[in-house]
Amino acid sequence: MGEPEYESVVLVKQEVFVYKIPPRQSNRGYRAADWNLLEPIWTGRLRMVAKGRSLCVKLEDKSNGTLFANCPIESYPGVAIEAVSDSSRYFVLRIQDGNGRTAFIGLGFGDRSDSFDLNVALQDHFKWVKNEEKIEKEKVEPKQQLDLGFKEGETIKINMKITVGALFDIMAMI
Repeated sequence: MGEPEYESVVLVKQEVFVYKIPPRQSNRGYRAADWNLLEPIWTGRLRMVAKGRSLCVKLEDKSNGTLFANCPIESYPGVAIEAVSDSSRYFVLRIQDGNGRTAFIGLGFGDRSDSFDLNVALQDHFKWVKNEEKIEKEKVEPKQQLDLGFKEGETIKINMKITVGALFDIMAMI
């Protein structure tokens, strides 16, 4: 049995805004300008939590911690969390309930630095996951080591020019 996985809080933002978003227009990315930004449907706290290699964003009530929405993130960039095309402060989250049903909501920050922190936390987590996978792979398939030792029957020849004076010096040391 493997080691127990501990839950760690990667990021907390005390105020985030959630928006109802219109369906995506073909392959064009989401645009925050298409949302009613002056009227969020919910305001609360964001907690990003890692447990082993899995990561999820939890949107919670600021005062009592009640879960409003959960967004499991398998990869970044990916379908679970996507930046909008017209602003650095807004994202689209694919939230999931306990039965596996999904929905898409808009997520916004009041400050650009908060959205920057979210991006950095996502990138750091998935860089760590990639390194962990590389370490696991190397345990199974170690890197080819460069073997500089002599093979059976292999010899080397060294030509040295030793003067008579140097030869007497060497013999004197013996």
